[in-house]
Amino acid sequence: MAPDHDPGRGSGTGRAALFDVDGTLADTNHLHVVAWWEALRQGGHQVPAHAIHRAIGLPGDQLLDHLLGEDRDHAGDERLSHAHDTLYGTFFERLTAHDRAADLLRALADDDWKVVLVTSAKDRELAALRRAIDADDAIAATATSDDVDAGKPAPDPVEHALSLVGVAPDRAVFVGDSVWDMRAASRAGVARVALLCGGIPRADLTESGATAVYDDPAGLLAALGTSPFADVPDPDPAPPPGAG
Repeated sequence: MAPDHDPGRGSGTGRAALFDVDGTLADTNHLHVVAWWEALRQGGHQVPAHAIHRAIGLPGDQLLDHLLGEDRDHAGDERLSHAHDTLYGTFFERLTAHDRAADLLRALADDDWKVVLVTSAKDRELAALRRAIDADDAIAATATSDDVDAGKPAPDPVEHALSLVGVAPDRAVFVGDSVWDMRAASRAGVARVALLCGGIPRADLTESGATAVYDDPAGLLAALGTSPFADVPDPDPAPPPGAG
């Protein structure tokens, strides 16, 4: 697996391409919904799948607060999270990336963008996701919810991701698939691209701050030249032919 951070790349003059993982690069949201639905059912909670789907993207503790209410007995939270992790873990060897996700990351890395994954996934789950995406050579760093005090929709994960590669907010673009992604990126002051492949409606994403919306990684890759990525100039453009 490629190293997560090269200190020599954090000069502050580069550009950062920040990516959520579940639902954005990997086709996993529906698997999380199934795992949480069953974990909640086992815990005696009947929660509609559509409500769980809209909560995907929140860290586990915040997801449970969102679905079950903050003013509840939290004694069973650890058991619910463990049940979800165990159920979801049965899918690890079958996780798949969205079409051309790896090509998108490599295209950006080849254009001198510092690609950073911003995710709530931990340890074995993150390793399984990275195997599915199969683009470790393009990834400069990974920021997880364990690195910060507050997860999305707080700006902390995005701000931490920027700090890993030494890039200012106005030279970064965040790509995600949930309203929580868009709110976190907006609060962090970075440009926001949303993908529909996570299953959240376009209107919800734009109302949450998305400045551009594409179907999936393949759609964004095809439109890179006119996307918000094109609005962030190369800090070291190549000289024109014959210059110097």
